[in-house]
Amino acid sequence: MNTSVPEVVVFQTSKRRILIATLLALVLAVATLVAFILPAEFNKDPLGVGEVLGISGLSKPAAMSAKTVHKEASAFYENSASFQLMPFEFVEYKYQLSKGSGMLYSWTVSKARVGGASPVSFDFHGESHELEGYVESYSLGEGDHENGTFIAPFNGIHGWFWANHGSETVTVTLNTTGFYSESFEFRDGFMIKQALPK
Repeated sequence: MNTSVPEVVVFQTSKRRILIATLLALVLAVATLVAFILPAEFNKDPLGVGEVLGISGLSKPAAMSAKTVHKEASAFYENSASFQLMPFEFVEYKYQLSKGSGMLYSWTVSKARVGGASPVSFDFHGESHELEGYVESYSLGEGDHENGTFIAPFNGIHGWFWANHGSETVTVTLNTTGFYSESFEFRDGFMIKQALPK
């Protein structure tokens, strides 16, 4: 019968070995900090390793391709307008908008008689205040409705031209919400300008 006692091995670690291991760990930690953490988290790259590895500035927020907030000095307005157009009549309705100001819009066309909508010709465009005679079209064609969001690319008046080329009377109804200051209606050689309340 074997009654041997298991042998316990005790490793003797000298203070010198502990000190060397601690110093190596400290050197490794400093190297990691300088080579990886500083470039990635603080965009500081003293060794150039962050640039080579492509980790420089990882913690910085991504650059925005477009401005997402445009603050306005005044409150937004809501406006609704309707225009009855007999065959071959037209109307133009626009808003005064500053560059960068926004507007939500929706317009529809309905017939005077029951039976659905008739398309109209339309041109959504803007006229610049700075460049005399400069006109830019944003959306044009034929249709019986359109909905959208618009951001003014320049200071000026921006709005729609509608023309009824059909044989029946139609009604164009426009609803907008935006940061405009005035509205303009052009019809039959006259202009009606309406300043919106502050």
